[in-house]
Amino acid sequence: MNGLNFSLNAPVSSLSPITWGHLLYISLVAVVAVVIAKVLTIYLKKGLTDKIKRSQLDMLLKIVNYGIGIIAFLVILPYFQVDLSGLLVAGGFASLVIGIASQSVLGNLMSGIFLIIERPIAIGDNINIGDVSGNVADINIISTIIKTYDGIYVRVPNETVFTSPITNYVAHVARRFEYTVGIPYAADATLAIGIIRQVIQDHPLALREPSPSVYVDELADNSVNIMVRIWAPSTDWWDVRTELLWTIKAELEKNGIDVPFPQREVWFRNELQGGISIKQGKPVSPPPPPPPTEEPDKTI
Repeated sequence: MNGLNFSLNAPVSSLSPITWGHLLYISLVAVVAVVIAKVLTIYLKKGLTDKIKRSQLDMLLKIVNYGIGIIAFLVILPYFQVDLSGLLVAGGFASLVIGIASQSVLGNLMSGIFLIIERPIAIGDNINIGDVSGNVADINIISTIIKTYDGIYVRVPNETVFTSPITNYVAHVARRFEYTVGIPYAADATLAIGIIRQVIQDHPLALREPSPSVYVDELADNSVNIMVRIWAPSTDWWDVRTELLWTIKAELEKNGIDVPFPQREVWFRNELQGGISIKQGKPVSPPPPPPPTEEPDKTI
């Protein structure tokens, strides 16, 4: 019984009497904690108001404020000579159990916070993450919602987003596209380049700076290939690409420059014997010549 009474009274006896110095220390720690919480709240509200939903921002602010309050409480207790070893052991064991049980959730939560701070993507961006491509529909604390080009919504965990390479097609204001235009060998390549440059210049969304590039790139088997590289606003590059390609084709044909098609010329070393006739759409070989007939013997 004496041992039991000693263990029950030990925590009480370990508390030092409260003095004015204790109150001043508590007040100082509380003021510092409040100031830190206030600064973080203002910073998070200013940086995340237009990035995440209001409900998610409120939840994040509560987590930050409660976390700062718990840290301040743990800082105050040792000043009163309270032994926190048992509390730390119990807390460490509980944290281990909770961490194992919710490892993926905590990983996604921390990744979501880092994504919000780093901001590699934003709502409306055209991105590619792994095998998922589309527009960012929503960014949550735990996951990111992507709307694919087929209109399908895909939920990607933030841990996957944070640890995967992200291709953001609209992070830069301009985006370049290119295609190869083939013209016949008999056509005037200088004239074709001039026509293509004029078509690009007449399009209102084809950027002047960076300037487009049009040049002869390859002497191919069936055509002279002209490389065309054009810059357009990232939000409109697909429309510009499809419109200019067809317009260039139409202008070239209008000026007598047709797009060539693959063809082969076959040369025979020896002249063909006989001829080939066409019957009902199928080639028919001519009938073989009749065998020579022997003339009758006219000798008497």
